Amino acid sequence: MKKVIAVVIVSLLSILVLSACANDKEGSKVEKHSDMNHSSSSEIPEGMKVAGNPTYKVGSKVIIEADHMQGMNGAEATIVGSYDTTAYVISYMPTTGGDKVENHKWVTQDEIKDAGDKTLKPGTEVTIEADHMKGMKGATAEIISAEKTTVYMIDYTPTNGGEEVKNHKWVTEDELSPINP
Repeated sequence: MKKVIAVVIVSLLSILVLSACANDKEGSKVEKHSDMNHSSSSEIPEGMKVAGNPTYKVGSKVIIEADHMQGMNGAEATIVGSYDTTAYVISYMPTTGGDKVENHKWVTQDEIKDAGDKTLKPGTEVTIEADHMKGMKGATAEIISAEKTTVYMIDYTPTNGGEEVKNHKWVTEDELSPINP
């Protein structure tokens, strides 16, 4: 009888521990995005080139088809700026400590220290000059992927409520669709 009770207690404790781990993983995913600077200045990195022929012109209304943050996917946005660059997906350890940020979208060529004008290859270690998220500026990062594209700065109101996000940096052209195609 004591063995049965012990097995039941161990089983219940295991279920509780596993549940707590599952909840923590979900919570940390949201927590990482809560450190994101939802609104930022309209300043762009030095040397960044305004797009010559963007699909979406400044002032255009679009629908966001990206989920970098909660409430972003499906939101209506206004194009604030468009720039031709190389956009990178990066993974990095925040300078403020905490968990490694995996596959952050997007950091541009002009937001990487001493990047020059050649596309950096996956696996390259770089120093980030962007401050999209707390602990990003000055962090050492690894390039995960690179894409030559037009990036857009946008204003939008999250679909889950909340205040309008101003000058969000960045979404790529393939993460947007026209409102009236």
